[in-house]
Amino acid sequence: MFAVIASIAVVATITVRQLSDDTHARLRMRAAEHGRSVEAEVRAILDEVVEPPRVDFSWRDDLLALGDKYGDAGLELESLIPPRTGNAWDSPRIPDFSDFE
Repeated sequence: MFAVIASIAVVATITVRQLSDDTHARLRMRAAEHGRSVEAEVRAILDEVVEPPRVDFSWRDDLLALGDKYGDAGLELESLIPPRTGNAWDSPRIPDFSDFE
């Protein structure tokens, strides 16, 4: 008994209508600069534009460097947070919105 496995590659195709002559000429020039066909250039442009944005986390390294340089500046963050007493459900209160008129 023989099993035949067929693999069919599906390639998406698009048609761009009403492309101005000027845009086509600029695409031809850009493709020539990159040493590829106009079709390959359009594929490269589309691939670049629709690629998900990269997240820049370099700020994290800068923040860590500041912490290394200056330390915690003597701040005890735990002391800034008031202690919890009881449960909010034990003694609910109505918020005061009088300042928001």
